Amino acid sequence: MFSFRRSLFVSFALIFVLSAVRFADAQVRPPLPRASQKATVTQTVGTSEVSITYSRPAVKGRTVYGDWPTDVKGEGTLDNQNVRPAGAPLVPWGHVWRTGANEATLFVVNDDVLVNGQPLAAGTYSLHSIPGKDDWTFIFNKDDGQWGSFSYDSAKDALRVKSKPQWVADSQELLTFSMDQVADDTATVKLRWEKLSVPFTVQVKDVVGSTMRRLKEYVDGAKPDEWQRPFNAAMFAKQNKLDADASRWFEQALKAVDMQIAAKPNFANYRAKSNILFNAGKTQEALAATEKAIELGKAEKADVAALEKRAADIRSGKTN
Repeated sequence: MFSFRRSLFVSFALIFVLSAVRFADAQVRPPLPRASQKATVTQTVGTSEVSITYSRPAVKGRTVYGDWPTDVKGEGTLDNQNVRPAGAPLVPWGHVWRTGANEATLFVVNDDVLVNGQPLAAGTYSLHSIPGKDDWTFIFNKDDGQWGSFSYDSAKDALRVKSKPQWVADSQELLTFSMDQVADDTATVKLRWEKLSVPFTVQVKDVVGSTMRRLKEYVDGAKPDEWQRPFNAAMFAKQNKLDADASRWFEQALKAVDMQIAAKPNFANYRAKSNILFNAGKTQEALAATEKAIELGKAEKADVAALEKRAADIRSGKTN
């Protein structure tokens, strides 16, 4: 009986120790200073957010790029300074690299995009790379919780794209990601470290579509008497020739501003109604609202010059 109880006690103790170890491993890492500090660069393209979170190793006089010693086998040493041979490059040609330090670099995008022209779905990815003298491969991997590239699994790759490295004269001490070249639907990402710059482009596949999805959520959050949200959405839809959406939102804006007028029939509210009707193409109704706004504006000593011009243009047929 004593032997059974002792065995049972030892078993429970072992389970407790193993559980404690697993619990400790699962904890958030302590907020201690690191040699390679974390950074995030974020860019809005259209209404889509693109961000890269990474740690920034320094050159510190070390060899950054080069050939890996032929007598050292495997990938396990690449991210581990404790077993890297003296003088070996930090970023060897032809080997998978975490594209930073510490945790694997994270690439996050909240809409579907094209990376160097290749499709990548909205999501969070670990960003690895295979550096080369003449070309680099950037890897977007679905395992977004890795430490370094130790557990990198190519079967989880979502996308690989090629890029041409560019050698520059000045040396960048800290690894840096930037997104400086931004257009209406694209941004150019640049990895810069030591004397190497490596770019890739991120293009939002459908800026209008992604914006319309967000505008619908934006309008859905409006109060019944809040005309500004549906009016702003209607103007974007009109600009992009989405007439059905524009018409629906203009009508919602009109109902909201009429509630405002019922509560407070002042210059500001009639001016808003004039703007909504005019942009909705309802010129005669807009004229009536404009004239009322002018009347109230003069009584309130407001500037009505722009409204007087609008009224004159409507009367003369100059509404385009």
